[in-house]
Amino acid sequence: MAISINSVYQKVLTFANKEQRGYITPQEFNLFADHAQLEIFEQYFYDLNQYSRGIDSSEEYSDIIHNINEKIAIFESTAVITSGSINAMDLYRLGTVIYNFCEVEEVQQNEILQLNKSYLTQPSEYRPVYVRISEKVIEIYPKELNSTNISCTYIRKPLKPSWGYVVINNKAMYDPTNKVDFELHQSEENELVYKILKFAGLSMRRNDLAQGGQGLESLQIQQEKQ
Repeated sequence: MAISINSVYQKVLTFANKEQRGYITPQEFNLFADHAQLEIFEQYFYDLNQYSRGIDSSEEYSDIIHNINEKIAIFESTAVITSGSINAMDLYRLGTVIYNFCEVEEVQQNEILQLNKSYLTQPSEYRPVYVRISEKVIEIYPKELNSTNISCTYIRKPLKPSWGYVVINNKAMYDPTNKVDFELHQSEENELVYKILKFAGLSMRRNDLAQGGQGLESLQIQQEKQ
């Protein structure tokens, strides 16, 4: 379930306007909101890599890893690969490449020569491999399979959040028909508020607001990782 953009907006305004710290326009809020959502989203992968390497503390980190995977799962999607091109405009990270319901192994370009040296290891229709050419292009081996429609799983980018509004009597009024909610897990609502406050404080050169947002954000992250 998405996080209400209006809920976050109202909380941010309540904090920011308290003691007349400054007004955040809807345009500024939407910029800060997008930046905050992307920061949290990208942090998932850094944290997952960090905790997955905790070999000696696997039990200690198991719940954290499970929670991170649950948050990432919101953005899992599938796409068709045609002639090596991944048909996904919102691609963030490629997951599993699939041919005939089987996983296609990724290899490096310099490994292809070694694989082709032996009949036992060379790629085939029953044991294909692929090389990453660019962000959205791969090359399948054996090459004749490149003309085949192959599918993949991937992590998509979150939609850009937007507090929709109409201007009435020079005042921005919330328009729910024109809003885009945050796509993050509901547990991230408070961190979104704190990050946006931090960005707003930096933008308005209000150290008290920026430091307050930073402090609340750090406390929130510390509590989540306990």
